[in-house]
Amino acid sequence: MAKFIKINSADNVAVAVSDIEAGERVFIDNQEITAAENIPAGHKMALKDLSEGDDIIKYGFPIGHLLKYVPRGGLVDHNTLKTNLEGLLEYTYKPSLTGISPAASRATFKGYRRADGNVGIRNELWVIPTVGCVNGVAESICIRFREESGKYPSIEKVIAFPHNYGCSQLGDDHQNTRKILADMVHHPNAAGVLVVALGCENNQLSAFRELVGDIDPDRVMFMESQKIEGDEVEYGVELLRKIASAAAGDRREDVPVSELKVGLKCGGSDGFSGITANPLLGRFSDWIVAQGGTSVLTEVPEMFGAETILMARCKDEETFDKTVRLINDFKAYFIKNDQPVYENPSPGNKAGGISTLEEKSLGCTQKSGKSPVIGVIGYGGRISEKGLNLLSAPGNDLVASTALAAAGCQIVLFTTGRGTPFGTFVPTAKISTNSQLAAAKPGWIDFNAGVIVDGKSIAQTDDEFIDFVISVASGMNTCNEKSGYSEIAIFKSGVTL
Repeated sequence: MAKFIKINSADNVAVAVSDIEAGERVFIDNQEITAAENIPAGHKMALKDLSEGDDIIKYGFPIGHLLKYVPRGGLVDHNTLKTNLEGLLEYTYKPSLTGISPAASRATFKGYRRADGNVGIRNELWVIPTVGCVNGVAESICIRFREESGKYPSIEKVIAFPHNYGCSQLGDDHQNTRKILADMVHHPNAAGVLVVALGCENNQLSAFRELVGDIDPDRVMFMESQKIEGDEVEYGVELLRKIASAAAGDRREDVPVSELKVGLKCGGSDGFSGITANPLLGRFSDWIVAQGGTSVLTEVPEMFGAETILMARCKDEETFDKTVRLINDFKAYFIKNDQPVYENPSPGNKAGGISTLEEKSLGCTQKSGKSPVIGVIGYGGRISEKGLNLLSAPGNDLVASTALAAAGCQIVLFTTGRGTPFGTFVPTAKISTNSQLAAAKPGWIDFNAGVIVDGKSIAQTDDEFIDFVISVASGMNTCNEKSGYSEIAIFKSGVTL
């Protein structure tokens, strides 16, 4: 097995596949290079003598410039490398589109067809508080109902989704809370939803019901705790009984993959993310688009530095203009709050070999494959077009994953080089970038993409991954589901009263 991977022929660095000791001799491009110092796995080694100010090229693009001289065989990391990015940029639409041919044969999965035409991959009961003050009530309703949930075999799980918001919020924060919660009410993974309100909160139930719009009254019910005389928990349990009875006939059936909407997400990235797991998701994204399905890319701050690649793939100038606004609005958010726009890599990223935002972004955007960008969705918005979409949300893992689910994704595919156990309110599958993580955390990791650098063919790995996603869509639980980790987080940018 090769000790280093040179990703692009234009690169002046290579990525260590395993830990390399100083003095060790390796072969790259039929040239022998001696490591000038220890090179940890996932980190970059200079392929030639590089001077202060020189650009470092990885993925075929500059990922920053050197702060000091680095000899051939030397380590290039966050201590020696600085971003080239700064401020707001001007963009011009220069389309470079790669068509995705429709699939010759159509795959299927076993899902739940809903009355509104949408398809779910789970049949759960959700209890959603309008405000944090009734989190305990929502949890208590679920606990009490679970004692008798065996009477309702069609229901897979009963879950409450506590959060901190719904009151003492102004402006965008208040609207963000309302939009995300309303999106959840309509999500097809829910067989039914009970909305639990307090009564005096800013997120008034009457206004919230208006925002929610049309519902199936047998599947979606509301309660206002302050208006209930007696035990509000038992009142809520009785409503869940009615909802569960309405869902008694729900069964999985064969559904074309064109009905599947997947969220593309990464967190705790490392030097292998852009080599193994993220390209794997990119190829899967192209596959599902070819099947007539939908993929959604988010984490806008992690597009900075690679945004022009996405802009060139916009289907038309209108979509390009929306993408420019998506990028610049998020940059303006950073600037408004007096925060640096481009100092993004986390301590975990840096420890794993990622040094600058450009490097992180070029790796992250590989999750989108090569498909044209069809649509751009605002935060709290829902998918309206099939194909590859971009979604406005921050890089924060739980906030972004919640936004993907709220947009209508039935599953979130989450690549990671460091590992994480969390899950949002839809199945949140973890794909490891390296085999060491998969071996160390089998209770976190659902699929190991690290086998690609271990020698397994890309074609075989792709096929196995497609089978894995279809299995999850057909009912196989992800690790976060087995652990009972299902949470929501809502984007907050303003003041709290």
